[in-house]
This record gives sequence, C-alpha cells and structure tokens, in this order.
Amino acid sequence: MRLWTALAIGVSFSIAGCSSGPALQTTQYLTVSDTGTLPPPTIADLTAPAQAQLIGPLDRLSIEVYGIDELGRTVQTDNVGNVTLPLAGEIPAAGLTPQQLAHQIEQRLSGRYVRNPQVTVNIEESANRFVTIDGEVRRPGVVPLGGRMSLSQLVARAQGTTEFARLSHVVLFRTVEGQRMAALYDLRAIRAGLYPDPEIYSQDTVLVGESQARRIFRDILQGSTLLTTPIIALVQR
Repeated sequence: MRLWTALAIGVSFSIAGCSSGPALQTTQYLTVSDTGTLPPPTIADLTAPAQAQLIGPLDRLSIEVYGIDELGRTVQTDNVGNVTLPLAGEIPAAGLTPQQLAHQIEQRLSGRYVRNPQVTVNIEESANRFVTIDGEVRRPGVVPLGGRMSLSQLVARAQGTTEFARLSHVVLFRTVEGQRMAALYDLRAIRAGLYPDPEIYSQDTVLVGESQARRIFRDILQGSTLLTTPIIALVQR
C-alpha cells in the first residue's frame, strides 16, 4: 500500500501544469507521457509468469498439507477471491501467489491444530480476470471482471467513494508491454463528459485518492480545478 501511495503522489505532483501553467514535470517515480491515452495491456502482459501466478476469483486450487491427507483438497476461490478450508477458515486469496497463500494457511493451522504444518498450493485452473480497487472507496478489494467495465463502473462496484475521496486523484496502474504505467483521472471530468470513461482491463489496479492529498498539494491545486485530460506516465523502476 505504501508503494501505491508514493506512486500516486508522484502522479499528482506532475499535474502542476494543469492548474498553474508550468509544464508537466517528470518525478523520481514517473516519466510523464504526452500520449493522452493509457494503452491496453498486450496478451503477453496478461499471461506473463508473474501475472499468471497470482490467484484470482474463481480459480481452482490444489492444496496439500504434508502428512495430513484429509486436509488436502481441490477448491475453487469464490467470486471475490476467498477460499474456505477446514480448520483454517476463510482466507482472502485473491492477489496472492500460491506460496503466499500456503504461508497464510500454515499460520492458520500452526499451533492449535497442526505442529509445523507444511502446505503446498498450486493453481490448477485460472480464471485470471480480476481488478483491484483500493483507497477511498466504500468496499475496496478484488473485483471479478466478467465482461467489459469502465473506471466509473468499477468505482460503482466498490459501492462508490467515501466522503474523504478526492475525485481528481484517481490513479490507474497497468502493465503495458512489460512496463508499469500509471494514469491520473478526474472522475468529475469523466462524469461531465469532458473525456471518455476509460476501460478497465484484467489485472489493473485503481487507487482512489483522499482529501489528505489536497493538503499535500495545496500550493499546486487551486480551488476545485478540473483536470480536463488524463495524465499518463511511465512508472520508474
């Protein structure tokens, strides 16, 4: 979460030109692009080993506990990416690697039920279509992507923004041709029809900003300045 916040701050800083005149500035986190549009991910991005190994909603998992056959089973994550196991209970699995989920299961079993459990998790079948939304929304988390979805629709699926949300600080992270990119959107401008509502793709991450960001950039953002174009940037590694 700290990483996303730092990147969002970098994007916000780069929009100084939108409200006060100076040109957009590249920061230590971002290289600002003049494309004006965040390109869609390629098939290679969506099937890259690092992405393919993340657990998502409706994935089928094989779980084994060494030496305890009755705890081993094949299960499917639910619509939001949770998995329920005997003794371990319900565990949020979406966004985790199989190794991370195995570690969480070991922690749940350790001590009370099993001494020094050794758990192995494998993805047998992956739906691999989900997005993550975090920040100042009423229901942050992982959202299954069953069909086409826009940014505004994703926010609505998260039950809308909280009272602390800064609608001009909505950052969308995406990997395009192996490069991590970020785009800054203003939900007010989208709702006013000033530019298209961007499409969300599988494995995107959206961070909805909060009012605290306004205080951080009080010398840059004047009043309720409307960002009339998306700001696209390449995230520095």
